[in-house]
Amino acid sequence: MNSNSKNSASGDLISKKPNGKDAVSSAAPVKPSAASMKPSAAAMKISAAPTIPSVASMKPIGQSGVSGDSSSTKRNGKAVVCSDVPSDNSDRVVFFKDVTFGPQEDELRFRLIHFWEAKHAFSKILMGLEMLLVDAEGTVIQGFIPPSRMDTYLRHMKPGSTYRLTNFFGSKTKKVYRVADPDVTIAFSWKSVLSDLTDTSTWFPEDRFRFHGYEQFEAACDLKGDLYDFIGHIKLVNEQALNESFVLDEVEIASDRRILVHVQTHDGPVMKLYIWDKVATAFCEKFISLGKPPSVIMVTTVNPKRLGGALSLSSLSSSRVFFDTDVHQTREYLAWLESNSEVANRVNAEIVTKAETATIGELLTYMKQEGAKVAWFECTATIDDVVRGSAWYYIACGGCKTKATKGPTTLMCRKCGKTEITGAAEYLSKLSVYDNNDHASFVLLGDAGFELTGKKASVLVESYYEANEGSGDDHVVPVPQVLIDTIGQKRTFVIKISKHNLEGKTQALTVTKVLPLEVPALGYDLAADVVVSPTADEGVKRGADMIVSDDAKRAKSG
Repeated sequence: MNSNSKNSASGDLISKKPNGKDAVSSAAPVKPSAASMKPSAAAMKISAAPTIPSVASMKPIGQSGVSGDSSSTKRNGKAVVCSDVPSDNSDRVVFFKDVTFGPQEDELRFRLIHFWEAKHAFSKILMGLEMLLVDAEGTVIQGFIPPSRMDTYLRHMKPGSTYRLTNFFGSKTKKVYRVADPDVTIAFSWKSVLSDLTDTSTWFPEDRFRFHGYEQFEAACDLKGDLYDFIGHIKLVNEQALNESFVLDEVEIASDRRILVHVQTHDGPVMKLYIWDKVATAFCEKFISLGKPPSVIMVTTVNPKRLGGALSLSSLSSSRVFFDTDVHQTREYLAWLESNSEVANRVNAEIVTKAETATIGELLTYMKQEGAKVAWFECTATIDDVVRGSAWYYIACGGCKTKATKGPTTLMCRKCGKTEITGAAEYLSKLSVYDNNDHASFVLLGDAGFELTGKKASVLVESYYEANEGSGDDHVVPVPQVLIDTIGQKRTFVIKISKHNLEGKTQALTVTKVLPLEVPALGYDLAADVVVSPTADEGVKRGADMIVSDDAKRAKSG
């Protein structure tokens, strides 16, 4: 199944292999290339052999060529629709390694591996179409089409097909979230001409993967640098163990736009892999089409970040999902898994990575260290008081948990880009705490409040208004008794040292998670069968720096 078959600007190709079986790939014909297909030994303990080529003919896309210029002829008089043979013998064929910065009239020949829409992280404005291309030498490079030219080229593009491109621009590759090594990006200009390459004498690799293992992802955590691929086996999906009766909750996935997968590579640490938006939809479709739960998963271009103190991986719009027998690399890992099931099952299906422990004094010292970075710690402290007389919650977007903003008549979410949302109350409560030597202010954020009190903020707020019908929407709800009752409790908190802490803007420390109270042993180990619930995930990260709420009012629907 095509993992992106329903995306208007994203896609893969399902090709037929010589043995007649379907295999997910990004192309049909391929020339074996060990250098381009095999991940480095430093990256992972996986020996990826060259992909065996299939020899299927490429279909033309119809029109023989298309230019970014909407007129029938270019300004220099040359036709914008070219034939399969270069119209100008002066055009020389070059490889990606020969591309330099600036405008170029040379001809490139390549296979289109994958393409996806690039949007601004916050405004969601379409920035253009990004592509992953590979030439006959196995060099992979990033391509880019501006939004104004997407309609011109997109309808002629098919992942896995081979093309010729003339009159392009070599632009500087972005520094964040890079998907290829070269510093130059192939950008389509107003005079670019794209056409099918029907010359089957030239062979191209069908795909390219570059893997990282746990240690490499740990080193690259939160750096927003190059994006690498993950491969491993599945432990849990949305906190449920896989078995023959396992069924994905499609309604929940469509609502949350997220899937949480606990994964492990060989016998390494278990990690959380968050799959978002269109990639989550593709995951769901492929998962269901298999008819039974898969064992192996490979996700490309994942972003390593720290959530709730643990290393996690997160998909991006450029990510693709592969399962058991989709490609050579997953088939190879599946063979290892079937031969080493006792090694793979040695670690329980729960997060084994945890935040470093620290006292209050050590946290305050760390904040002042030169070169300190955003980090998570576990800190055990006693709650001395709950700050009253000010708001203890904020109104969040019910979808992403970002702080909602007030429109003329509705609540709006800048993150989701929606002008009408349903607000929900989320914890934003200030605690005074102490340990053996020091005291500090902790800010209880989001789901951490529920973990401390056992009550959701939205339920407490609604209950208050139901009992006090005369109160207006501008009325601030007093701190609930269930929160005051936590005074005197000694708890372990997961603390985020935020950018605001490091810049000296605030001394208050954000609590992203509260660990459960210790329960006396009952003759067997309960913890061995308990999976740690996820934190507020992206919602916590997005709201972690909010210390004071200006609009802590009753949740209401626009």
